[in-house]
Amino acid sequence: MSGGARGDVVSRLRAAGSVFAEDEAAVLLAAASTPAELERLVSRRVLGEPLEVIVGWADFRGLRIGVEPGVFVPRARTGVLVDVATPLLRPGSVVVDLCCGTGAVGVALHDRQPAITLHATDIEPAAVRCARANIERIGGVVWQGDLFAALPASLRGAVDVLVVNAPYVPSDAIGLMPPEAREHEPRVALDGGADGVDIHRRVAAGAREWLAPAGRLIIETSRRQAALTSAAFEAAGLTARVVTDEDIDGTAVVGATVVPA
Repeated sequence: MSGGARGDVVSRLRAAGSVFAEDEAAVLLAAASTPAELERLVSRRVLGEPLEVIVGWADFRGLRIGVEPGVFVPRARTGVLVDVATPLLRPGSVVVDLCCGTGAVGVALHDRQPAITLHATDIEPAAVRCARANIERIGGVVWQGDLFAALPASLRGAVDVLVVNAPYVPSDAIGLMPPEAREHEPRVALDGGADGVDIHRRVAAGAREWLAPAGRLIIETSRRQAALTSAAFEAAGLTARVVTDEDIDGTAVVGATVVPA
């Protein structure tokens, strides 16, 4: 389409508050086959619908991840989970992507080491459906349920890498989030309780039962909440190490079972 059309799209996106108007315009222009379709796509974005839902995919760690309506959209900062977990992977490693959303983290880890055994879980039916479309095509399995309750008993004590992007937004802060998040993503994927780390505490408390002897738990958190997430690990008998990636504003806590002296 013409350069004039591109300029018009960029201007409309900027006026709607997009801070990445040029990048978003390029994605929308590539997705539209006709001017009428472009108008529909741009109108949806101007009204606040997430770009990834509009075009049906998100770019995550260089991979195109399918995204459906009503599912948590992968954030660039979540790539910290992938970078921390990758050196831990070996052929045959059992990996669990807990609170998987679209399954983006699991897919990215499989891309780094295709010989892993991949499981993923989420409590939201829409997320499970979306994750299955992304994960089953690479040979992984997606389970629906509340955290570890979704996993088969055969994984107890066998998980080498447990990656978790659980919600960590404090309940009172949900209303401060951008409309595209608070209006289009399920609250269960955003709300982390009063201080944002309720789910982190639950995951840490249950992790030892599922981790292999040398397994690792890696949970995404925020810089502000890293100390609280670390405390949850330590209270559950796990070590805790904070990792940050300044380039993507990503923070994670990495833990392992504490072996008694």
